[in-house]
Formats: sequence, structure tokens, C-alpha cells
Amino acid sequence: MFFREIFKKIKKNNNFMYGVPFLIFMVAGSFGLQKFSVLRYKYSRQQTVTPEERELVGVNMKKPEDVTIEREFEKIKKLDIGNWENIRGPRPWKENVD
Repeated sequence: MFFREIFKKIKKNNNFMYGVPFLIFMVAGSFGLQKFSVLRYKYSRQQTVTPEERELVGVNMKKPEDVTIEREFEKIKKLDIGNWENIRGPRPWKENVD
């Protein structure tokens, strides 16, 4: 008899009827999504490309020793950033009037 009264009180309580199932769903869902995310990265379609395959396709990459931060910084310092003009590109909704 005592358990029936407790069950009736719990059944009338909105926090228990809606909150607890929601929390269980959120926690169980995070564990379920973890399984799917592991599968995503485990069976991804990434393939390593060898230098020979790159040459066959025609991709020429610089050696890592040739590209350094200091050399790239020197190239950027040589650029003239003081004199430039903002050119607005054509808009698709405007007619070309040349």
C-alpha cells in the first residue's frame, strides 16, 4: 500500500515525469553519439598520397626547408600596402553598363 501512494505522488510530479526521462535521454544519447563519432573517424575516406602519386597528377610541392616563416615575412614586407584601390566587383542584380 505504501508503494502505491509513493508511485501516485511521483506520477503527479511534473519534474519526475518529464525531467528525469529527459536527463536519461540526454546522457544515453551522448553515449550513443560517441559510438557513431568513433565510426566516423575510424572509417573515413582519407588516403595518404605518396610523392610519386603527386608527381603523376602534376602537383609540385615545395620542400619544407624552402618555405619558412621568416622568408614569407620578408615577402610580405616587400608588398606595398599603403597604395591600393578598392574595386567593387560586379553585382548579379545590376546591369552591365560599359
